[in-house]
Amino acid sequence: MNFSNIYENWLNDGRLSEEAKAELESLKDNKKEIEYRFGAELEFGTAGMRGIIGYGTNMMNVYTVKRATAGLAEFIKSLGERAMKRGVVISYDTRLKSDEFALAAAEVLSANNIRVYLFGEVHPVPMLSFAVRNLKTVAGIMITASHNPKQYNGYKVYGADGAQMSPEDTAVVVDFIKGNEDYLGAPSPTDEQRRKYIKKVPSSVDRKYYKELKKLTLSKRAVKACGKDLKLVYTPVHGSGYIPVTTILKKIGVKATVVEAQTVKDTDFSTVEVPNPEYKETLSMGIALAQKIGATVVFGTDPDSDRLGVAVKNAEGEFEALSGNQVGILLLDYILTRLKEEGTLPKNAAVVKSFVTTGMAKAMCRQFGTELFEVPVGFKFIGEKIKLWERDRSHTFVFGFEESCGYLRGTHARDKDAVVASMLCAEMVCYYTSVNKTVYQRLMEIYDTYGYVLDCNVSIPFSGLNAMSEMNAVVDRLKTEPVKKFDIYGVDAMRDYSKNIRIDADGNTSEIGSPLTNCVYYELENGSFICVRPSGTEPKLKIYFSVKAHHKADAEAALEKMKTAVNKLIK
Repeated sequence: MNFSNIYENWLNDGRLSEEAKAELESLKDNKKEIEYRFGAELEFGTAGMRGIIGYGTNMMNVYTVKRATAGLAEFIKSLGERAMKRGVVISYDTRLKSDEFALAAAEVLSANNIRVYLFGEVHPVPMLSFAVRNLKTVAGIMITASHNPKQYNGYKVYGADGAQMSPEDTAVVVDFIKGNEDYLGAPSPTDEQRRKYIKKVPSSVDRKYYKELKKLTLSKRAVKACGKDLKLVYTPVHGSGYIPVTTILKKIGVKATVVEAQTVKDTDFSTVEVPNPEYKETLSMGIALAQKIGATVVFGTDPDSDRLGVAVKNAEGEFEALSGNQVGILLLDYILTRLKEEGTLPKNAAVVKSFVTTGMAKAMCRQFGTELFEVPVGFKFIGEKIKLWERDRSHTFVFGFEESCGYLRGTHARDKDAVVASMLCAEMVCYYTSVNKTVYQRLMEIYDTYGYVLDCNVSIPFSGLNAMSEMNAVVDRLKTEPVKKFDIYGVDAMRDYSKNIRIDADGNTSEIGSPLTNCVYYELENGSFICVRPSGTEPKLKIYFSVKAHHKADAEAALEKMKTAVNKLIK
């Protein structure tokens, strides 16, 4: 059936809502838009699904949400009655229709006699992950599109361990979803089923979450000395981080000044171009307030509060937005330093990072005698390491991070946690303030100690129905084109993560020992690297550079040469 027929079937189906019918009728003369909306199905991958809000099979709407949830319900029922009784926790952020999609998912589950714990108010990703573990549910659902533009929303599924659902279980859910071609046919619960199966998440879950976070503090003395007078600015950027971040800061004794205009739940995110705290522009209102009150640090969280952006005053007194890699090495250094100073650094301590995250972490972990593990992009892989170590006791997890502003200390959650990261960054500021030092000064000391590493990633946007296949085709072609040199840096080895192999400069092959993913990674001769992979959440080809040099100027010059070389290779 072609896209025009599917469009007409939707339009003429009596089960279609009036809102949906009016929207689709307005497109009757726009063949290109109809093809985009009905020429494909919104892909459900290991990160769930994410798309532009609107009606159609390739869009985020109540019907695609219900169909996905019906597939999840079939998966849960296949696990047996006990799994159905354990149930599912559902949370949502401040995006357009997030609450509507959350309720729709709850109703489909309850119509299948599956217990549902539904948050009564917006809650971020880490609190959803914690709730899954605390309530011992079989799964969790988070309605969010993370840091994407306002036009997007999404649907993420979590497993019983609180991490995003494993690829194996996701594949089973996808099979159930694809087996149902009737988008408008999801069952509705009776009033009795709603009463019996849909429950509100107990308020005690929030209290337990904050209690777990307080156990992770590292500098109580410094916070007590500096916390009340600390000049720190925080913005939730209209997202779900407002209550939890300000709550935990208050509980540990840190006073933060909040950007009041950005505490409002605004589905348009009208004060920013994109609600992504990685960008300095997104933190601009926070920086303006910081300049006004004389603060030296600005924090910002994204709509689902799993990412933390940080800006600090540099040596010239200007605010500089730190990259996710820079915040990661600051937190890594701070955590390992404080654990060592307190004599609580485990002998089998382990740090986990994605393989596209800064190469600087290796030298830092070596200095502290801490083992570093690399995993593919996706925090679920960090969660898998935690789960493994809890079982075999071989290592003790102390910190995990990704270059995309995602950080986790503790095992209370199994996904990025900007709430605990905000707490740690705030007490880190107190710690350095107590010794008359700024965060920026400590960052410069780290570079002096370990050498300068410039980390950067470039995104090449793709569009249209074939965006994903076109991006994968670029990566597939790179695997067949051996590269000996990227301008001034020779290639020591190439890793093909789709085949789990590493091929060195002499042609010798060895296994990587990593989950499979479509990615090409070039190990360069001086410890630098280049990595190319398609994004799993948006139509962008991502290229990562980690350039090691003696000084910043040398690294910047080398980066430009490497970018030019990569562009030639890709084109």
